[in-house]
Amino acid sequence: MVTNNQTHLTQATTTSSQDALALALHKVNSVDVPQGNTIALAFSGGLDSTLCVKLAEAKYHASKLYAISVDVGQGEEELNMGIQRAEMLGITPIVLDAREEFTTQWLTKAIQANSDYNGYPISTSMTRQLIAKKVAQKALELGCDALMEGSSGKGNDQYRMHNVFSLFAPGLPTFVPVRDFDLTRGEEQLLMENFGIPVEELIAGGDDKTMWCRSIASGGIGLDTELPDSIWMWLKPPHTAANQPSTFKITWEHGLPVALDGEALPLDEIIQKLNVLGGENGIGKIDMFEDGIMGLKSREIYEAPGAQILLKLHRDLELYCLTKEEIPLKRQLDAQWSSMVYHGEWFHPLKNAIDAFINTTQQAVSGEYVVSLYKGNIDIVSRSSHSGLFFPDVRSINSASFNQKECAPAAHLRGLPYELIARRNKLAGITQEGL
Repeated sequence: MVTNNQTHLTQATTTSSQDALALALHKVNSVDVPQGNTIALAFSGGLDSTLCVKLAEAKYHASKLYAISVDVGQGEEELNMGIQRAEMLGITPIVLDAREEFTTQWLTKAIQANSDYNGYPISTSMTRQLIAKKVAQKALELGCDALMEGSSGKGNDQYRMHNVFSLFAPGLPTFVPVRDFDLTRGEEQLLMENFGIPVEELIAGGDDKTMWCRSIASGGIGLDTELPDSIWMWLKPPHTAANQPSTFKITWEHGLPVALDGEALPLDEIIQKLNVLGGENGIGKIDMFEDGIMGLKSREIYEAPGAQILLKLHRDLELYCLTKEEIPLKRQLDAQWSSMVYHGEWFHPLKNAIDAFINTTQQAVSGEYVVSLYKGNIDIVSRSSHSGLFFPDVRSINSASFNQKECAPAAHLRGLPYELIARRNKLAGITQEGL
């Protein structure tokens, strides 16, 4: 084990990857980094944060390191893995439970804002900021003089974490070892093997889970990388999905789902049930190009059955209940909301103002849907709402609700500007083909 008073790491293995390990060790040994006294580390137990523990000792000379794990609904298996990894490192993590806050204060807003960044339903983008907030607050409580996290210099999380650290713990330096030493994923693994604590990844690039969306091997998927069926947690690809459709009823109040098949349930349970039900019916696969915060494109793979179902229904319900004037403005603000959250701006004043607008629109967004799922398809069987604006007794062509002749003067007035355009074109010699 490397002790706190060692400045240089030494090579303790001779393998076929000796040269690669030597390069990784050279990167670490050749860079001088600021020294921390008491460091608070955002710790998940994955490769990045595990390496952070060892480098906090070896390079940043932490006299005390607090590893802080935040439960945002990633599941007991992943939390237990982190605790076991911490035991191997000789530390005991501080575990903070943020599941209720994530569900009631973050996911509710994501649903009401139709969260979608070019096809990605905004998940890790949120949890990284919630984790950073909790770690920064705990760091101040513990009297820490530095923060540490496991982002790379190519990804998005470094910006999300830093923004929030700067807000909740202004002035505290942030150490980012993977970025500080310019390490590749493979070099991280070699270093951990050299430390005697190899970290195996079932999926190269990591696996970030929440109940809302699962990110698979972010930044590690190539253009032609094949996706085996075994990588999915909820999803059964359509060729293996159920051969009979699954039908359920979902009740909405004020822009949020509140019941399944007539049973009132908290939001987290509804999402978890829809993850299973949707996955069994081939719902949830997202395979997309994503423009990251740095403007670098990557192929990203996500799994989000519950999110895909709820967001499709919520958008439809808004079309049912909101006014013609509200809908286009809300779509613009929804896109702005998603972009801001993706770019690490959850706590920005503008995002809070957008939240306020969205919240006012949701008062009328209530109703009940019957939905059928079948081999990747989400079909709306029926809709009903006491706050909808669809009135077939007025709009239907079979209805005699008002005298259609009354619309003739209105149509004439709406067409008057076009008569004036035609007059101008004739005077100016502008032909219709040139417009």
